[in-house]
Formats: sequence, structure tokens, C-alpha cells
Amino acid sequence: MLFFSTLMAPLPPLAQLSSPGPMMGPLPIRWYGFLIASAVLIGVMLSSYLAKRRGVNPDLISDLSIWLVVAAIPAARLYYVAFEWDNYANNLGEILAIWHGGIAIHGAILGGMAAALIFARLNKISFWQLADLVAPSLILGQAIGRWGNFFNSEAFGRPTDLPWKLYIPLNQRPPGYTQFEYFHPTFLYESIWNLGVFVLLMVLFFRGVQGKLRLKLGTLFLVYLITYSLGRFWIEGLRMDSLMLGPLRIAQVISLLGIGLGLAGLVWLYRLNRSLPDVIADPEAQASVSSDASSGSG
Repeated sequence: MLFFSTLMAPLPPLAQLSSPGPMMGPLPIRWYGFLIASAVLIGVMLSSYLAKRRGVNPDLISDLSIWLVVAAIPAARLYYVAFEWDNYANNLGEILAIWHGGIAIHGAILGGMAAALIFARLNKISFWQLADLVAPSLILGQAIGRWGNFFNSEAFGRPTDLPWKLYIPLNQRPPGYTQFEYFHPTFLYESIWNLGVFVLLMVLFFRGVQGKLRLKLGTLFLVYLITYSLGRFWIEGLRMDSLMLGPLRIAQVISLLGIGLGLAGLVWLYRLNRSLPDVIADPEAQASVSSDASSGSG
């Protein structure tokens, strides 16, 4: 009986997470903004390195990063505000206060893709070449940025008593849940998942540049689209603050669309043996030249 009593006892608190607050101690700097800025800086350095390994001018990545930031952050905020308009209609000044949280990664991706398409056309480079170089940095940035939700005590899941539960202050708890102290740390789930996707993309990238895999242009971005969307669909089902369109969780709908588009793209590339539509006439030829230049440079 003692054995069964011990077995059924509550698990010890392995990691009861609790945010120290949105500010970096005495400094007038918010963790949310600091993490986003850090993710952008690390992403630019990483994508520049990957570009060099693929024989692409790394200066293009530096130029592209400005386009992406200018397009992605406002798009992410506007996407969020559009689905939470009731909370901003009577306080329009709050729309600009992104340091309070409230940006949507799907909006950032859409804005960034639009900017990258224009940039690729103007610079006569394959859009999918750029997308492949940015994808690992994007998912790494998402893994870093999710910790901003931790410091803001937001984007958490349903109540839980798991050993890795997250403490949410009373004033941050949703209406009807004030009696609960601990919730699923969905920010942590997504951060860990995104790190796993990052590792997968980096393994595929280096196997590609080493000639162990014949990766067609767009493959890395499509794999990113599928794997990130799979994790986001699951994690979104745990969250309590999802952006909604009627009874539908928007992030889950977009995730299903991303999975479908990613799988269709891979079938197009490898089953039908065709190139993805691009802004230049012969992107695979361009990629072949870049690959030769990369291997020749040592």
C-alpha cells in the first residue's frame, strides 16, 4: 500500500516558473523589446554566414534584414490588432505600444514574405534562395522571442498542476480563472519545439552544402513551414488567449494551411520534379552557380 501511495503522490515541482517582471531590473528596458532586437541581430549574423556557405553575397542578407524588420514588425502588430480590435478601438494610442506585447508571428511571416519578394525581384535573386537562408534564423528568432511572453506573463495555457507549471500573477489571469495560480507554460513548449526545428534545418542545410543531400531551392523554407506549423497547431490548442475568428482559432487555421502548402510544395519539387514559381527565370541555375562558387572558395 505504501508503494502505491508513493506512486500516486503529486510529482515534486521540478520547475515552477515565475516571471520576474517585464523590465530588466532597474534598467528602463523591457525584456520583450530586448529579446526581439537580440533575435534580429543573431538572425542577421546567422543568415549572413549561411549565405556565404551557399556562395551568396552576405551583404544581401544585411540589406534584406532592413526590409524584413520594416515590414515584419508592423505587419505582426497590425495582424494582432485586427483580430483584437475591440481592445484597441477606444484606445488607438495603444496600437503602437508593441513593448506591451501583442504581435503575431503569422503576421510577421506574411509581411516578411511580401518584403522579400519585392527585394528578390529588385536584386534579381531567387526568392526561394533567400527564404532558405532566412528560415533557420527565423525559427531561432521565434524560439528566443517566445521568452518575451514569459517576462510579460502572457500567452500561457490552461490551468495545470504539472511539475513545470507557470505561476501567473492575479492581475494577469483571465476572467473566470482567478482562483488558479499555475498554467501551462506554452511559451516554453513552443520555444523548445522551435529549437528542435532549428536543429533540423541546420542539419539539412549543412548536409546540402556538403553534397550529402540534393536540396532544391525552397526545401528548407517548406520544411520550416510544415514543422513549425505542426508544433504551433498543437500548442495553440492549449492556449487561452488565441486570436479568434468566430469559433476558430486563427493560428490553428493558418497552421493547417501552412502544413498543406508545405507538403504540396515538397510534392511539387520532388514528386513532380519541378521548380517552385520564382521571381527570376532560372533559379536552379543560379543556385548551381552559387553552389559551385561556395565549394570552390573552400
